[in-house]
Amino acid sequence: MSQLCTLHSVYEQPLSQTPDATMLIQEDQHISYLQFDQLVQDTQAWLAAQGVKTGTHVAVWLINRVEWLAIFFALARLGATLVAVNTKYRSHEVHYILTNSHASFLILQLNFRKIDFAEVIQGVDASTLVKLKKIIVVDSDDLTPARLLERPVLHFVPRLAPGTRAASSQPNHANTKNIQSPRAPSEAKKLAQHHTQSPELEDLPVIFFTTSGTTKGPKLVVHTQKTLSEHVRHIAQGYRFGETGDALLTALPLCGVYGLDSALAAIAAKMPVVLMDFFDVDLASQLIRQHQITHIFGSDEMLRRFAEHNSEAVSFQSLKLFGFAAFSARFIELAQELIPRGFPMHGLYGSSEVHSLFSAQRSDLALEERVLGGGTPAAGTLASVRVRDPDSLALCAPGVSGEIEIHSPTLFKGYYNNPEATTHAFTTDGYFKTGDLGYLRSDGSFVYQARMGDTMRLGGFLVDPTEIEHVLAAQPEIEGAQVVGIEINGQPRAVAFAIAKNKRKPPEAADILKSLAKTLAAFKIPAHLWFVDEFPTTASANGQKFQRVKLRDLAADKLSER
Repeated sequence: MSQLCTLHSVYEQPLSQTPDATMLIQEDQHISYLQFDQLVQDTQAWLAAQGVKTGTHVAVWLINRVEWLAIFFALARLGATLVAVNTKYRSHEVHYILTNSHASFLILQLNFRKIDFAEVIQGVDASTLVKLKKIIVVDSDDLTPARLLERPVLHFVPRLAPGTRAASSQPNHANTKNIQSPRAPSEAKKLAQHHTQSPELEDLPVIFFTTSGTTKGPKLVVHTQKTLSEHVRHIAQGYRFGETGDALLTALPLCGVYGLDSALAAIAAKMPVVLMDFFDVDLASQLIRQHQITHIFGSDEMLRRFAEHNSEAVSFQSLKLFGFAAFSARFIELAQELIPRGFPMHGLYGSSEVHSLFSAQRSDLALEERVLGGGTPAAGTLASVRVRDPDSLALCAPGVSGEIEIHSPTLFKGYYNNPEATTHAFTTDGYFKTGDLGYLRSDGSFVYQARMGDTMRLGGFLVDPTEIEHVLAAQPEIEGAQVVGIEINGQPRAVAFAIAKNKRKPPEAADILKSLAKTLAAFKIPAHLWFVDEFPTTASANGQKFQRVKLRDLAADKLSER
């Protein structure tokens, strides 16, 4: 493998050694490393002809598909930057990304069964997109308009070369071979060597991810070819990707760090990647069985759908690792239900800034510890995690909660066009201040508890709201709960919102709060409990995240009405 840390180096070794092995599986097609490389080369040449060059920012707004990855690798070879646009975004969010990223091109599709891209694009104010020059449409046809957003439309021309084959119902991942590729395998090594990129590309921005903006406004996170390619190798090595028979189901969007990092790590490990264009639990269950999937990553929202799945005793014998990140309470209950059904669940930690799958919990931990966020870094001793008390600024001993700080060679390079936020994000000795509450274990691993902006100082103690949420959600009348801190009569207090299982006749709030006294210290019991039909959320590539800022505003409104 090339010692260069360019994006191309991620699949350089399998391209050279096993060019006809399966790299991607999309619907009924197996796509080899060699076929994919040819598509990347064709895409690179075509994009260059349209004016894409080093330093160009290209927004990509596509579902999971082979073209998404081919465009990404092609842009990297050109020294350009992909601006990842979440497929769940609506007009306002798409406008924000296009404006703040200074994208010159937008690549999108107009027709998809789950998302009406054309309707969303109509709501974008084209007159304010001063940097945007051209629109490129994938899967265009005679009905594709000549102009979108008051810009000329180009029809995406590159196509996957013939030679793919139908997916087998009995996969052989170790030595999957395709129909003879358009280029002979003997040429693959020459191609790989020919396309080894110059060292100058390593430190160029390769992708902008968008933060979720659950507590503050979203920012554009900059990763270089080096930080991305090194991290996916850490994942592949740290989590032992690529053992005989391994295969990954990419059920999360490639536009997010979670979906992309895991897919690239699998590619680097010569591990077939099965692409899902949109998560559907029935299809996911089918694909896991059909392709004997061993690895899948997702959120507790995805786990909930599996838990509610009505198939007869859903159990997946091939699964080796189901890594997940929790965005709501009750994930431990989900784990207790799903682990006996063949879900080898491990809590993870990650963010756009430190990458997804930064760490995972060990297999030998008890269930209650194994499903918590955090764990041991995939990079091993190359990464360092510490915890700092937000008030005294002293480093915390194991077991004491504070803000998690991370140092790693693959940290992001900053927030695009936001030097103030970038400076504020790092300590003077180069640690990233995650804004997350957590604590170290005595063995050096760590546990993520909550966002620092969500924590509360109650009774003189720093309190994780999820602790209260778990107790509330355990009440038989409650489906889910969210807790936020707010000032009442000059004192910080917790208040709660809950969704009742019987929305037409919710229980008495006073009765629920009284029952909490058996489990929680008095200072942790919410001052008020209000029932709502749903919680405000924000769309992220990894799932819906709750917006506690809006819950605080709602609590303030309700208190002002009293």
